[in-house]
Amino acid sequence: MTLTDTLQTSLKTVVNYRVRSLLIILAMALGVAAVVVLTAIGDGARNYVINQFSSIGTNLLVVLPGRAETSGSFLGAVLGQTPRDLTLKDAQLIGRLPQVRRYAPLNVGEAELSAANRLREVTVLGSNANLIPIRHMKLAQGSFMASGTENSAQIVLGAKIAREFFPRTQAIGQRVRLGDSRFLVSGVLAAQGETMGFNTDEIVIIPIDFAQTMFNTTSLFRILIEAKSHSEIEPAKQAVLATLKQSHDGEEDTTVITQDAILATFDKILQALTLAVAGIAAISLIVAGILIMNVMLVAVSQRTAEIGLLKAIGATSGDIRRLFFAEAVWLSLTGAVLGFLLGQSGSLLLRLAFPQLPAWAPAWASIAGILVALATGVLASLFPANRAARLDAVKALGKK
Repeated sequence: MTLTDTLQTSLKTVVNYRVRSLLIILAMALGVAAVVVLTAIGDGARNYVINQFSSIGTNLLVVLPGRAETSGSFLGAVLGQTPRDLTLKDAQLIGRLPQVRRYAPLNVGEAELSAANRLREVTVLGSNANLIPIRHMKLAQGSFMASGTENSAQIVLGAKIAREFFPRTQAIGQRVRLGDSRFLVSGVLAAQGETMGFNTDEIVIIPIDFAQTMFNTTSLFRILIEAKSHSEIEPAKQAVLATLKQSHDGEEDTTVITQDAILATFDKILQALTLAVAGIAAISLIVAGILIMNVMLVAVSQRTAEIGLLKAIGATSGDIRRLFFAEAVWLSLTGAVLGFLLGQSGSLLLRLAFPQLPAWAPAWASIAGILVALATGVLASLFPANRAARLDAVKALGKK
């Protein structure tokens, strides 16, 4: 039996046994579609997180008070030692480092904002003029701490705050009360939406000195740093740690986190999650393989006479085996292609429903899904094919 005869005969068998074939194709298709869709979700989540982190700044470093390591922290707590606070002096020392392009001291708190007979609680950021470019924010109107106005009581409103308090008038130049102090609106942020759970449309920004007075503190929540270039990130980190250690009397009581380190950590976690999800989805392909084996075993019993007739007219055991292999390939390939199309359609629907999620299935997942489906189908056909090949022609013809 030639290869062409084998393919034609096996295809005819697949078409003739429609219900059986459709069940196998559907099982394979669902397995491949699950792999494609779930890896699209996993990889989309990974890309979403990376894009979100990338959008908050470029060549970014964050200085936190206290050490991130756990070693020695418990003993320090028992002895009543607490991490030294970050101060404006620390921020100014960091700003003088040659590896640093700019820095932004940061305080965060909540306060009541009132103006134009409206009142609401808002998140307050206290910083300098560098906060806006470091955090990739943009001003839709006005300015913040422009030259000559650094010491004035000025405030920048988030886009939503400006719309709520001044729906019919321009916010720039208006006076508002924040906590117990009055501020002049100097700028309005461009609408940016939520980034990493932080909505810049609902914040207000005031100079750091006024924030520290309002929150009755001399310490800083964080210090944001932008290195001069990507290659300067690690040197900048080491320089910052050395500077703060010297400023804090030799104590290593601060932590510097780089944007690259955060991205790398999340990337590894989410890549592992994507692979795990793909593995779970691949289990459905194994189930489909078991279904193929069971259905083909039943088919061997049902087609005993047909197999006997093929052997009687000269088909060898190898021909019978290849015939069943070919059927498995037809079924698996059809199911894999259908599953790929279903998976891509599912990914498209996800992107339409959640535009912020880049749910594109990675190429390796689609290729692996199709190849695993084919391999599963062929392997599942081994036992039924061998059983069919061992049938005796005379006995098989006698079973009608």
